[in-house]
This record gives sequence, C-alpha cells and structure tokens, in this order.
Amino acid sequence: MKADIGLIGLAVMGENLVLNMHSKGFSVAVFNRTKDKIDRFLAGRGANKNIKGCQSIEQLCMSLERPRKVMILIKAGQAVDDTIDMLVPFLEQGDVIIDGGNSHYPDTIRRCSYVESKGLLYVGAGVSGGEEGALLGPSIMPGGSSAAWPLVKSMFQKIAAQTNKGEACCEWVGEDGAGHFVKMVHNGIEYGDMQMICETYHIMRDGLGLSNEAMHSVFKEWNKGVLDSYLIEITADILGFKDDNGEVVIDHILDAAGQKGTGKWTAVTALDFGQPVTLIGEAVFARCLSALKDERKDAAKQLNGPAVAFEGDKTAFIDDLQQALYASKIVSYAQGYQLLRASALEHGWQLNYGQIAQMWRGGCIIRSVFLDDIKVAFDHNPELVNLMLDTFFKQAIEIAQAAWRRVIMQSVKLGIPMPAMASALAYYDGYRTEHLPANLLQAQRDYFGAHTYERMDQARGEFFHTNWTGRGGTTSASTYLV
Repeated sequence: MKADIGLIGLAVMGENLVLNMHSKGFSVAVFNRTKDKIDRFLAGRGANKNIKGCQSIEQLCMSLERPRKVMILIKAGQAVDDTIDMLVPFLEQGDVIIDGGNSHYPDTIRRCSYVESKGLLYVGAGVSGGEEGALLGPSIMPGGSSAAWPLVKSMFQKIAAQTNKGEACCEWVGEDGAGHFVKMVHNGIEYGDMQMICETYHIMRDGLGLSNEAMHSVFKEWNKGVLDSYLIEITADILGFKDDNGEVVIDHILDAAGQKGTGKWTAVTALDFGQPVTLIGEAVFARCLSALKDERKDAAKQLNGPAVAFEGDKTAFIDDLQQALYASKIVSYAQGYQLLRASALEHGWQLNYGQIAQMWRGGCIIRSVFLDDIKVAFDHNPELVNLMLDTFFKQAIEIAQAAWRRVIMQSVKLGIPMPAMASALAYYDGYRTEHLPANLLQAQRDYFGAHTYERMDQARGEFFHTNWTGRGGTTSASTYLV
C-alpha cells in the first residue's frame, strides 16, 4: 500500500511531524540523508506505526500515492536546492514538493518558479510551534503554487493546531514566497515579544530586586489577563524551575543570546521596503549586544551608570510594567502588519490579515489571546492601515500610555536598558506626530547635496532646490527613494 506523503529530514521537527501525521490517520514514507537515523526512528518512536523507512530518494518517491507529495524538513539554504534537484527526476507532472523549513522567502520565490518549470507544484510552508507544536499541532503558513493547495489542504488542516473555536491554524497564504514571508514576520515578532519580556524581567530583577519566586508569581498572574500567551506562560515556568539540587536554573544560564537569522531577515526586509519596523530591529541588536559578553564584562568595570535605587511603590510599578508591555506589544504587531502590507503591494499577494492572526492563534510560538483582537480588527476593516488606528487598540494604548511612559522614564533613571519597549514608545510618538523634524533633514540634504525637497504649500511630488550658499547654482540631484 502506497503512503499518503513522503518526508525528508528526521531531525526534531521532522520526526515529530511524522508522528503527528500518523496520529491523524495518514501513512508516511520517510528518508534521511544519514541512514541510521531512519533505523533508530523506526525502532523507537516510529515502531509499529504506519511509517515506511526508505533507503533512497527514488524509493521514497516510488512509495507514494499519486499525485505524490514530498515534504522537506531540513536546514535552510543550499541543502534544500540540492534535495529538490534529487527529487525532480523521480516525480511526475502535478506532483508536489513542500519545503516546511525556515527558508528565506526570496529563495522560495525562486524555487517555486524553478519547480513549476519542471511541470511540478511547489509549496513553501512556514511551520511554527517547535517540538511540541510539530507533534501536537503546529501553525502552518503555506504559499506557493495555488494548484497545490487542494492537494495538501485536508492533510495540513488536520495536522495543524486548532483554535478554541475549532478553526485550523492553517490556511492558504498566497503565491510563491508568501507563506515563508508570513513565517519570517512571525519569527521577527517572536524576537520582539521575547526581548520585551526579557526587558521586563531585567527591570524586575535589577531595578525592583524581585526574587525569581516573586517574578514567577507575577508572570503567572499576567498569563490570566490581556498578556495571556505561550511566551508569558513559559517565562513563568522558567522562573519557577529548579534543578535536582534545588537551585533555580535561570540563574546559571549565560546571558549571551543565540539566533538563527530569521529576525535579522525581518529587519533587513523592513529596511528594503522602507518600513519602520524598529522594535524587531532593536530586538535583533539586543541579541547581538548580549553576544559581546567578554566586552561587556570588561566594560562593566570601567563605565559607570546612575547610582540610584528604586524608591517607589513596587506593586504599583509592576502594574505599570504590565501596561507598558501590553502597549509595546500592540506596537510590535502594528509594525509587523505594516511590513506584511508592504510585501503584499510589492509582490501582488492578496494577504488576508485577519486569517493570518487566526493562523498564529494556536500552535505557534507567538500564540496568544491578543491575536483574537487582531483578527476582529482586520475582519472589521481589511484595509486597516495600522493596527493602532483600530478603535479597540487605540483605546488600549490610551489607557496604558501613562504607565508606559513611567516605565521608560524609570528605566532611564535606573540605567536599565529597555531598547525594544523604548523604541515602541518612540515609534508611537513619531507616528502620532503630524510635523516631524524631517523638514530640517531635507534642508540639510539639499544644502550639502542638492537633493531637493517638497514644499508644504505645494502639491506632493513637486521638488524644489535652494541655492543655500549663493555658490551652488541651480543644478540639483535627481530624486529617488531607496
């Protein structure tokens, strides 16, 4: 009997996704470049299940029902291209290749075109949820060849996480690289969420002098309200976790963060599209700064900060922190959705923003009750330019604003860095300001480079140049945007 789908790559995500597929009634053929991994899997967690081990790409393809569906779950990059090239000779017109890894979306655009040129169909599916999500139900964000969606829809939506209303956290995103683009933005938002939580932890620990036990209780309580989310939940768990010696593990973990690049991709793409996704950028740079551990250790002995202790009401300040974190989170998602809108315009994708919030509602790392409100906002107004302009979120920021400002001011007084949350407030203040000082910036550009400027009393799109020194003449530089 032929298998319903083939899967290449038996690392953490691949192995757990195979078990997920099997638990939903699908038969799976598997292949791994390192062959002994296949044997270990079939002798262990995959034993006595409808899972077939294959010793070659050819055998894998021969083991599948037509139209064949092969999912690749391997390290992003050249290995994906190599695997596609190995698959193509053994597939037929209408068969589907699925990349479920963390591929960069331009690669997915290129691969989709290449695979379609061979008469095959291609899906770039962002998969989020980590090990547990892969096993129990991840968030799946598929894009690529639209003709492939009817062939994989039933399986994808069965293995995906479900919302509390029973809706699958998986829906078609759009053409070519749209699925992996949405996954990239998801990961960028994840960077921001994690950094903001870490900044909150930092000021609780070093500013308020709270114990791990006290912080565990705060995060556990916060997880019952507007901040209810997977990341708040696991933060509470981490702060309360003790090893066999009764010591809290968090206190023994080196403060040098790693990263795999998806947050950086988001920040770089935002710059390419001219979108002010400042919070995710700060989250990426915060990880880079943390990695300079040896330099920071030396700098701490030489550079002084304020010798100030917190003197206010700690309980009241913790309430302020909750409001500040919530307001900053609204900004983070507003920026993420701005980037999604820009990409849709750039690539001609018809993104459903409410549906994207639903896909993130369960299974993925950024899952939270907060996403229900985002879905409502975009369902009410699919053309919403910025999430902060939705009535619900506008009111939420208004309520939180005073507390938000108090937290940032207090962090400056104490010398405790809060780059992500401070950048969120700066973005909010910039976005709500009708007259920014960019008029001076344009004058400076025109003064030294004759770059021209627009006038407030003239129509947009008309450009002017001033001979500021009397020596520059009337020649000006051409106008363009990058």
